[in-house]
Amino acid sequence: METKTEINIDALNEAYKDLSIYERVERLYQDFDSKEVMLTSSFAATSALLLKVFSDVNPLQLIYFIDTGYHFKETLIYKQYLTQLYDLQVEDVRAEDWKHQFTQDDETWKKDPDFCCNINKVEPLEYVKKGHSVWVSGLMKWQSDHRSSLNIFEQRGDMLKFYPLLDVTKEEREQFIIDHHLPFHPLKMKGYHSIGCSHCTKPGEGREGRWNNSPKTECGLHL
Repeated sequence: METKTEINIDALNEAYKDLSIYERVERLYQDFDSKEVMLTSSFAATSALLLKVFSDVNPLQLIYFIDTGYHFKETLIYKQYLTQLYDLQVEDVRAEDWKHQFTQDDETWKKDPDFCCNINKVEPLEYVKKGHSVWVSGLMKWQSDHRSSLNIFEQRGDMLKFYPLLDVTKEEREQFIIDHHLPFHPLKMKGYHSIGCSHCTKPGEGREGRWNNSPKTECGLHL
C-alpha cells in the first residue's frame, strides 16, 4: 500500500521547486506537522545558512547533532557559537560508549571507514528517526555526483528526505552568507571546504578532502 508521501512526492517537488529557501521552509510547516520534522546538522563548513533560516522560521525546531567523538575542536567551538548566536535547540546524538570505544581501539576509520561511519553516525540516528516522517538536510547538488542526482524531496525507506538548499549554487550560497553576515567554520580559512571527522578530513575543494585517497564520498547517512 502506498504511503501519503509516496503518492504526493512528485506534487511536492513541483510545488517547492520555484520557491525561495525561506518559502520552502515556511511551506514545510504548512504541509507537515512540526513534530514530524527531523533536522540534522553537522555544524560543518557553512551549516550556518540552513540553521539561520530554520531559526528565523521556527525557533523551536530541534536540531540533532551527531557527535561522532572524532570532530575537530573547531567544529565543537563553531557548534557552541552558532547555538548561542541563533538560540538553537540542539540535541547531541552519539553511539553507545562501548561501540565508539571499539572504533577507537580498533582505529576502524583506517581499515573500514564505512563501518566506522555506520557505528558512529548511521546507527545512532536510527533511534532518532523513529517518530519523524520528514528528514531535513542541507545537501546541495554541486557538492558531489550523488547529490547532483537528488530531488528536493526524496523517498528514503519510511522517511521523506527534504533538501531545501538542493538547487542553491555555490555562488548563491556565498552571497547569502555575505548578505546575512553568517559566520564561517573556522577551518574554512585553512582550506577545508567540507568538514567531517578529524581522522578522515584534509584541506581540499568541495568534498575532495573527505576520506582522502579513498573512493568513499558519503558517510552513509544520505544514501
